[in-house]
Amino acid sequence: MTEIFTGSFTQQEPIPEEGIAAANAVMRHGRLHRYDTSGDEIAETALLEEEFAAATGAKYCLAVASGGYAMTTALRASGVKYGDKVLTNTFTLAPVPGAIAAVGGVPVFVGVTEDLVIDLDDLAAKLDQARVLLLSHMRGHICDMNRLMTLCNDAGVTVIEDCAHTMGAAWDGVPSGRWGRFGCYSTQTYKHINSGEGGFLICDDAEDMARAIILSGSYMLFEKHRAAPPPETFAQIKYETPNISGRMDNLRAAILRPQLRRLKEQGEKWNARYRVLESGLADTPGLRLIPRPAKEQFVASSFQFLLLDWSADAVTDVIGRCKARGVELKWFGGAEPVGFTSRYDSWRYAPSEPMPASDRVLAGVIDMRLPLTFSLDDCAMIARIIRGEAAAVYQGQAAAE
Repeated sequence: MTEIFTGSFTQQEPIPEEGIAAANAVMRHGRLHRYDTSGDEIAETALLEEEFAAATGAKYCLAVASGGYAMTTALRASGVKYGDKVLTNTFTLAPVPGAIAAVGGVPVFVGVTEDLVIDLDDLAAKLDQARVLLLSHMRGHICDMNRLMTLCNDAGVTVIEDCAHTMGAAWDGVPSGRWGRFGCYSTQTYKHINSGEGGFLICDDAEDMARAIILSGSYMLFEKHRAAPPPETFAQIKYETPNISGRMDNLRAAILRPQLRRLKEQGEKWNARYRVLESGLADTPGLRLIPRPAKEQFVASSFQFLLLDWSADAVTDVIGRCKARGVELKWFGGAEPVGFTSRYDSWRYAPSEPMPASDRVLAGVIDMRLPLTFSLDDCAMIARIIRGEAAAVYQGQAAAE
């Protein structure tokens, strides 16, 4: 009997009851704006910032409207101006080059390896082209951060980390977001904690965070921040830095605080599901799994594999067969961007040269969401479906050759 999966690849878990109660409390008193407090009340947003700073080990944290806003703010606070070149990944999602374009910068794309991380040899060859790297830990895959930081430090290149897919993850025991000058995170629905939209910016430098807070639109109420530098840090910066409003509100912060407390537990659940898929797809003919190095402490909210060097027709056949059985796969090798699968040559506002080695990898990248509404048995079934359909197409290709 042919198995059909009937679950939803976009259905997330409900907000915890504690978060719903906290959100109701905010709605009842009506003080949604982060600076609107009564008496000695501490805003939910300020408390969330303290808690996220503590969770990551950062000195300072700013809660903002989105992960994309976090990245543009980090770029601005790092001094990126119109016309400046910024290094970034070839394999990433549109908000990353979008953040560079938003500040008037010009992306310089760096290649991707078969392990779905930034190509450090290509990075080394391009470090003389820019003074900032906006590094995307795309889909939760973390490169050798020790080597990357050595390369960038030696070249005088500032690193800003896009950690939208690596909240709670680490390399060699150091949390993602703690290697570079800034760490940027997202709380969009399909991330590790969910407020619909939202994000965080962390750093250890007082002046950097003061600029970020003013940029976010503090209206000179920076003393209401707690995971922030002392008021004297703002003395001159407040006159020099524009207000480009992008604050988080207390309603979203109230929803996020209990989720943040459960992040480690949730990460273990994600990884258990990831390992079931990984085990079920091991040794599938023609299908390459992505290795996870011992130094990478990942938190999986999605799953990727490669159909490397397959024809476009064969890849679309696998995707169509799986879809017919209820399994939704995304492909980064399509001729047109669809949903979340755009790539460097899709972003025509960002100039690029052909990158054959990266194109070969991107043509084989298959991506799948992994919501925690899936059970372990669901993941085992999904693996069986993908394995069966991929093997059938692969064998058909082999027979036709």
